[in-house]
Amino acid sequence: MFNLRFAKDYLQHRFKAKNRHGVHSPFVYRLVDKVIYDFEPKKVYAEVENLRKQLLIDNRIITVTDLGAGSHVNNNRQKKISSIANNALKPPKLAQLLYRLVANLQPRNIIELGTCLGITTVYLKKAAPNVKVYTLEGCPETAAIAKETFKKAASDDVELITGNFDDTFSSVINKLQQLDFVFVDGNHQKEATLKYFEWCLPKVHENTMLIFDDIYWSEGMKEAWAEIKAHPKVTVTIDLFWIGLVFFKPGQVKEDFLIRY
Repeated sequence: MFNLRFAKDYLQHRFKAKNRHGVHSPFVYRLVDKVIYDFEPKKVYAEVENLRKQLLIDNRIITVTDLGAGSHVNNNRQKKISSIANNALKPPKLAQLLYRLVANLQPRNIIELGTCLGITTVYLKKAAPNVKVYTLEGCPETAAIAKETFKKAASDDVELITGNFDDTFSSVINKLQQLDFVFVDGNHQKEATLKYFEWCLPKVHENTMLIFDDIYWSEGMKEAWAEIKAHPKVTVTIDLFWIGLVFFKPGQVKEDFLIRY
């Protein structure tokens, strides 16, 4: 049932979505043209993908603690690291897009909810080497592997916080005067997603970027995405199907864009 529903959503998105030539907002046009559609290879990509290759052949078994919506692929608690790397890591195309978005924005702080094995975290850190990255993970054994990944990548100034997002996310927000870049990739449930969004709102500003992963994961996630888009503080959203980008720009006409990616 999930596969049929997901395939239908994907086909509908592809049919309705536009490329940069169908976008009339200068801000969104530039973002799509110069950042989202920048497919030129970069040296950092090969560096990080070499770390992914190591994880894809790592046959150690860990016990996974899942505090969110679980997996559509494998809900066994005992998993090989190679299986997690194959099924749960963001694919290169998306992880590298996150790298470009951070490199373009040059935020002063980065928060990631959902460290997994640390590949996306390394991409975020490489995009803003002088910026502290707070990455939150619910599973202690997965977090331990992520720490190994950070060490191999020589990614300093990454603070990995282990625990339930309900307990850890608010404490990170409270440390910061404002939020610049937040990537929500964990606990794919409607109520949790909306809660984390609401927690961010008091500290967003005109250059904040919030990114929500798996916005078509379930009917609940689709409903959460619709509510986020409709929020009066939100002025621009970009729906790439796999992820949704949220912006808060005073004076900008409220618009929601479906972009083919």
